[in-house]
Amino acid sequence: MNLPEDLKYTKDHEWVRIEGDVATVGITDFAQGELGDIVYVEVETVDETLDREEVFGTVEAVKTVSDLFLPLSGEIIEFNEALEDEPEKVNADPYGDGWMIKLKISDASEVDDLLSADEYKELIGA
Repeated sequence: MNLPEDLKYTKDHEWVRIEGDVATVGITDFAQGELGDIVYVEVETVDETLDREEVFGTVEAVKTVSDLFLPLSGEIIEFNEALEDEPEKVNADPYGDGWMIKLKISDASEVDDLLSADEYKELIGA
């Protein structure tokens, strides 16, 4: 299982890459594996400011639909529009081309509550 050490993780199986005050967010390799083939990603919260753990979108797989939870409070500034035509990028490259949103972080102290790769491995029993 692929769990990059330079990312942060949530108990809801999102990953976070922090660059300054912007966070890129997607779902983990574990999550996409559990979901199976992803057929649709919906994010209608661009330009909205949401609190941590609010739903920012949904991901639809062949067998289920799952909510996507915001790992940090802030304004959603970008959606990966490539996922509209190629949602399978989330399966193929969850930490690269399969990213979902970019977020302008409003409370940097929340970063301390995210999990390290080792803590996430422990959570999923890897």
